[in-house]
Amino acid sequence: MGLSFSHQHVVTGEETPKRVSMEESRASRVESARQLKARFLLALQEDDAQEVKRILRTTSIDIDTVLEVEDRDKVLASYKQGYWLPDYKLESSWAMGIHVCMMYNSLACASVLLESGAAMNGTPNGKTPLHVACAVSHGDCVALLLNHGARVNRLSLSGHAALHYCITSQSVECAQHLILKGADVNMASQSSDEDTPLLTAARFGVPALAALYLTNGADVNVSNSRFETPLITATYWAFCTREQTLNPDHHLVCRILLDHGAALEMREDDCKTALHKAAWNADHVMIEMLLAAGADSQAMDMNGCSPIQYLLKVTPVRPASVPELCYQLMLNHGGARVYPPQFHKVLQACHGFPRAVEVMVNSYERIKATKKWKTSIADESYQQHKEFYDSMFAVCSNKPRSLMHLARCAIRAKMLWRCHKGAHELPIPPSMVRYILLEPEGFIY
Repeated sequence: MGLSFSHQHVVTGEETPKRVSMEESRASRVESARQLKARFLLALQEDDAQEVKRILRTTSIDIDTVLEVEDRDKVLASYKQGYWLPDYKLESSWAMGIHVCMMYNSLACASVLLESGAAMNGTPNGKTPLHVACAVSHGDCVALLLNHGARVNRLSLSGHAALHYCITSQSVECAQHLILKGADVNMASQSSDEDTPLLTAARFGVPALAALYLTNGADVNVSNSRFETPLITATYWAFCTREQTLNPDHHLVCRILLDHGAALEMREDDCKTALHKAAWNADHVMIEMLLAAGADSQAMDMNGCSPIQYLLKVTPVRPASVPELCYQLMLNHGGARVYPPQFHKVLQACHGFPRAVEVMVNSYERIKATKKWKTSIADESYQQHKEFYDSMFAVCSNKPRSLMHLARCAIRAKMLWRCHKGAHELPIPPSMVRYILLEPEGFIY
């Protein structure tokens, strides 16, 4: 039987103080480094160029050292799609000094760092300094980076170029600098959306950016991974669901797109046109704009629905809209009417909007009420608009309507989709033009 020897080191009393001293020394160095980084970060945030120069000259800090910066809005961060991180991980981001300068618009400090050889294309948290500068709309910082050779079409970790981060009217100057240095206005993002800068401008409703991109060769009919064009995108996002309001900037973007030849017949992946989107929003401004440009009011999507059918679906949940005007525009441009035996569905959707009901009823030469009509009208709506609904039921019977109404229907049948324009060309008084175009009067006769 052999002997075994233990090689375990026995700590003597003399070595214990030495080890404690080494650990204290290490802790001291770590604390000193932390304080130096905090001092460096503060100088950058306050754009104290002299302090930055002093730190770089008198300490051993790396000019590209990575700092932890509070970043609740994720200005500095970019992540791959499909990755999930808990919220507490997103309250701060990693950044180099030059990123901090871009975030805080510290132009003097940025100049010091760049002249001292700071890396300008680094991505410690997924974005380059150029991405950060565009995200916060600091045009002077963008110009500085580009003059020092920043890569203008470099992608972030999420697959977006600098132009994709220009999403406000304040970032137009940034976009101008980028384009002058060769930024690709038709570059699609390497993300699941595959949006170009023009699609991004349409999404956020920035007319100046849309005009800038189109002037510099952007494809007005480009589509993303969902086959959404800039016109479809701007039309859809014109309505704010939370505020229940329409955004005139999105309307202006659409006007610019149409003036540059945006195609009205293009469809997204479920075959909806821009007019379907406008109808879904009950956006009378866009409906009028698109129809005036020649949009097809009877276009069907993959569900077999025309725009006016989507308008019916959303009328009850668009309290701030002007539904009667939307229906007028659709019908005066040849929009399909509801099949008469199904008219009770119009009353179910529009019973709180009698003027819209009036427009729809008057689009028929004659329509007969069914048993379902009364049950489709809420009691509260009936009591509130009793005079109107009584007039509707009196007219919608087996008896023919008035001669004036029959003459209106004959004129409309002759003009079809040209009603809106044709009625104004007739040698008749304005009041008669309004009558032909189904202007509601508050009762039916």
